[in-house]
Amino acid sequence: MGKLIIINVSPRASKSNSKKYAEVFKEHYKGEILEYNIVSKKHEDLFEKINEYSDILFILPLYVDSIPAVFTAFLKSLEEYKIDIKPTIHVLINCGFIESEQNFIAVEIIKFFARQNGYPFGSTLCIGGGEAIMGTPFAFLAKRKIKKFANSINNGKKSFYTVTMPLTKKLFIKASTNYWIKYGERNGITREEMETMKIE
Repeated sequence: MGKLIIINVSPRASKSNSKKYAEVFKEHYKGEILEYNIVSKKHEDLFEKINEYSDILFILPLYVDSIPAVFTAFLKSLEEYKIDIKPTIHVLINCGFIESEQNFIAVEIIKFFARQNGYPFGSTLCIGGGEAIMGTPFAFLAKRKIKKFANSINNGKKSFYTVTMPLTKKLFIKASTNYWIKYGERNGITREEMETMKIE
């Protein structure tokens, strides 16, 4: 049975969607799991344990079509640390866009890191509408795909999955706009204030 490290790459850590996806994944992974939040910055403590694990799962949000800056810094530190037995890297990434393919460039960045540093690359799951999907009737689609993703890691396969909400772009934009308007109202911010380019 494998041993896997879940690395939550989100700058929001414990309050992140990445944590929600990790909880679903843990229900289906059959091996031993160690969890680590990248914002803890105790990277050397983690690096010392990596040799004991067969797999690493990076769970992260898409930031400006790329990986979060804190993740870039983490990868630079990992690159400099001597790891004798390189675990297989897997990626679960989500974006706010409805199109799951918006995540593909960020996945390629992580694949490039793996190739350059001798890490085997395993399975990938790209989630579209990731900020919202778990709070909608379509959550079952994400959970079902996370189960398949976990099973591919359990079985040592290299699989690539995508999932999103079955909505048109027009309907998705309308629903997301309504969400943010109500969110702003709860925090005393008008739509006009949210739409301005002025930053205080």
